[in-house]
Amino acid sequence: MVDLVLLASPRGYCAGVERAVETVEKALDLYGTPVYVRKQIVHNLHVVKDLEARGAIFVDEETEVPEGATVVFSAHGVAPSVRENAQLRRLTTIDATCPLVTKVHVQARRYAAEGYTIILIGHAGHEEVVGTMGEAPAAIHIVESAEEVERLPFDQTAKLAYITQTTLSVDETQDIIAALRARYPNIHAPKKGDICYATSNRQWAVKEMLDEVDLLLVIGSRNSSNSNRLVEVARAGGVESYLIDDASEIDETWFDGIRVVGITSGASAPEKLVQQTCDFFRARGVTRIEPYQLMTEDVEFRLPVELRRELELAEAQR
Repeated sequence: MVDLVLLASPRGYCAGVERAVETVEKALDLYGTPVYVRKQIVHNLHVVKDLEARGAIFVDEETEVPEGATVVFSAHGVAPSVRENAQLRRLTTIDATCPLVTKVHVQARRYAAEGYTIILIGHAGHEEVVGTMGEAPAAIHIVESAEEVERLPFDQTAKLAYITQTTLSVDETQDIIAALRARYPNIHAPKKGDICYATSNRQWAVKEMLDEVDLLLVIGSRNSSNSNRLVEVARAGGVESYLIDDASEIDETWFDGIRVVGITSGASAPEKLVQQTCDFFRARGVTRIEPYQLMTEDVEFRLPVELRRELELAEAQR
């Protein structure tokens, strides 16, 4: 019988997601409907549905956007070829790429320009990785595990540098970096790690609460990399964990013999989903729902410059 629910902190929206979602909302206010969005603006089903209800149209590729229309690039970033296609189609583009992802793109371009072969630590096919690889496709090789490092075709004299996807498991990434450094002692590293503050903080918060909970619910969509990593962190620490899009996916048999349940949410999951999950437990007689080790984040990112400029012009004309 569950008699205590603990809420991880920090959890939920990061600054990059806040910025991306607000970008689409402001674009709809400014331009009216429709505003097109290339890919999911962030990897959360509920966020996408809410924006669709307001008039956003999500497409897989920029080539699906009518010529001359407005399109927002998602928080995960895009390859240069996407920008070129958008220009050819005379699209008004608003770039909602997370600034921390943009930083990785800049590193990739710089390393390639300096003649490095780049090892990208990340998950093949993830939108962020696809965009980053597009910056220097001939120079970038992807690895997903320490085992794959051993299969890289380069000798120790190769001029190598590594970068990483921003939403990886901190522990697994450290293992891969250690393998790279062991095999290639001269590999060049970024001055600062690429895994974003929000991903690191949410994994830290889960680790901190594992000794206090019997089971962890992670609220996030299946295609959310950082949400999946939270499940993995809990399971690696010996605590069963489930990824749910919302409370409707909870299976009550999970709680047989469970006294304390932890709840966290991925960086693209809105807080309302956490509160709905708390309501699920309240409806079943749980009265103790408490925050665990509160930690606050104060990172903020400004809206994309092209959108800020248009908003300022609109304000000036009122």
